Amino acid sequence: MSPADKPTSSQPWLHQKSPVVQEFGTVKQFPIALSYEARMYSCQRLNKVLADTQILYGLYKKHHWSMRGATFYQLHLLLDKHAGEQLELVDTIAERVQTLGGVAVGDPRHVAEITSIPRPPDGVEEVPAMLSRLLEALETILTDAHDAAARTAELGDDGTNDLLVSQVIRTGELQAWFLAEHLVDTPLVRV
Repeated sequence: MSPADKPTSSQPWLHQKSPVVQEFGTVKQFPIALSYEARMYSCQRLNKVLADTQILYGLYKKHHWSMRGATFYQLHLLLDKHAGEQLELVDTIAERVQTLGGVAVGDPRHVAEITSIPRPPDGVEEVPAMLSRLLEALETILTDAHDAAARTAELGDDGTNDLLVSQVIRTGELQAWFLAEHLVDTPLVRV
């Protein structure tokens, strides 16, 4: 029977399984003019930032849904905007790990094992506590990103350094500024 005579089927091949073809924590060789050591180091550091960024994204969404009080609308919109920016970073960081030949952390259970951002209560906190929690998470990421950017620059990984400085750090600093200004005690104006 020739290929043209074979019956066709649109039935998907379900329940497929596969052995792992690349272990997490390894890098394969790509012709990108970076040493194995530089690529391995960058992937390790990026996966840590990636895990923390995924957790920060989740915190932003949780707090976006849980906003209360007189500034509800403004904070509801601001936190959703920040969440969207963090989600863009998640994709960018993950793609950089893959570009370096690594495996990006993606499963939320794996992310939870890697992150250093503390888990929030399951319930709703007061608004200043939620904003403070977001600021602490941002500072954790910024501290790690500054250190990783310096070291990746020393290793000659300009792409990872650029991503960390121009995207992760700049986005995080701007978001920290916006959030911190909401925690300033403003005096009441009396007429």
